[in-house]
Amino acid sequence: MTVYEAELVVESRESAADGVLALTLRHPLGEDLPEWEPGAHIDVVLGPELERQYSLCGDPADRGAWRIAVLREADGRGGSAHVHEELGLGDKVRVRGPRNHFRLEPAPRYRFIAGGIGITPILPMLAAAEAAGAQWTLLYGGRTRNSIAFTEELGRYGDRVTVAPQDETGLLDLASVLEDLPDGTLVYCCGPGPLLDAVEERCPAERLRVERFSPKEQQAGENSEFEVELAQSGRTVTVPADVSVLDAVRAAGVEVLFSCTEGTCGTCETDVLDGTPDHRDSVLTAEEQESGETMMICVSRCRGKRLVLDL
Repeated sequence: MTVYEAELVVESRESAADGVLALTLRHPLGEDLPEWEPGAHIDVVLGPELERQYSLCGDPADRGAWRIAVLREADGRGGSAHVHEELGLGDKVRVRGPRNHFRLEPAPRYRFIAGGIGITPILPMLAAAEAAGAQWTLLYGGRTRNSIAFTEELGRYGDRVTVAPQDETGLLDLASVLEDLPDGTLVYCCGPGPLLDAVEERCPAERLRVERFSPKEQQAGENSEFEVELAQSGRTVTVPADVSVLDAVRAAGVEVLFSCTEGTCGTCETDVLDGTPDHRDSVLTAEEQESGETMMICVSRCRGKRLVLDL
């Protein structure tokens, strides 16, 4: 599958909250950008070995612009600092995508829960749910009121949106939105790991859809060596116990797209033609992992001695 890749121009930089910068990106020649649906993200290439994923949080109907929002992380790995300090108006930045592992499924009712910058994929979902005539509410938390982004934009939805700064109200009252869910209700949640873990403990898995910005703690077994047959290139690669499938494949000279190397972004998702993956990602749902049709080769391994991948 061909993935869109282009250099886009930073058309605007606006503060969305304390420490949150919203950027609007356009094609330098005014060309339309690929279509996307709520929940999608793009890869932003900020420099050599510096690539990050950001959710699209604008209007999917606007083919001329993509909007992202970036939280300045004091203890981050350099991506957010680069965006805040070095990516200026008129600068060009290379992007790939969009990709979507957090699609808004049709439902008569939704409960949205966002923590901090986790509001970004949720924003276009609210507009889509509204347009579809669904019943919905949003519970949105952050450390302080000034750190909670896009509150003015959310104001148009009235009391369906509950903003809960932690320094004023404490931890989010998850019971208020997760207890006694009416039939047909889907729960969408994005935010810090502890919030997602708490929601997963309280919400039936079949009702819940989450997106993680950092890897979920895995209870993986001991690594062992196995073989990977690459169906397209006709090669077989040995994957040692201390090497990822991604690294083994690349060492064999096969080029594949990848980004986070943590199993959170979905860039390296690869079709599995035979064999059983040992899933260790934080992207695929339990049902998707059970099907074994794809795997994230940056972290996942093999439950046997051999895999056949569509590479």
